[in-house]
Amino acid sequence: MRSGKLWNRAEEDADINMTPMLDIVFIMLIFFIVSTSFVREAGIDVTRPNAQTSESKAKSAVMIAISADNEIWLDRQMVDIRMVRPALERLKSEQADLSVVVQADEQATTGQLVKVLDQLRLANVQYAVATTPGVP
Repeated sequence: MRSGKLWNRAEEDADINMTPMLDIVFIMLIFFIVSTSFVREAGIDVTRPNAQTSESKAKSAVMIAISADNEIWLDRQMVDIRMVRPALERLKSEQADLSVVVQADEQATTGQLVKVLDQLRLANVQYAVATTPGVP
C-alpha cells in the first residue's frame, strides 16, 4: 500500500512547469523587439521628385525632410534652418561617419533646399538627396 502512494507522488513530481519557460520566451521576444533597428523616416510625408540617376542607399543615420510648405524636419522634429548645422555638428561628434539623406518635396522651393544643403556643407557632413527612380 505504501509503494502505491510513492508511485502517485512520483507522477505528480514529474509534471513540467511551463511558467518559467514562458517567462524566458517573452523576455527574449521583448529583447529582440527592442534591439531591432527600424527604418528611420523624417517624420512627414514627402513626394520625392523623379530622377534617372537615382541610386539605392542601404542605410542612413539622419533624415532631413523639407515639406511642401518649406518646413524643415530633422529626425521627426520640426527645426529652424539656423538649428540644422548645430544639430548636425552635435550628431557628428557622436558618430564620426554620419551621413544624411535629404528628402525634399517636389513642391518645396529650390531656395529652401539650397539653404539646407549649405548647412550640411558647413557642418562637413556627407549627404544625398532622396529621389524616386524613374523618368522625370
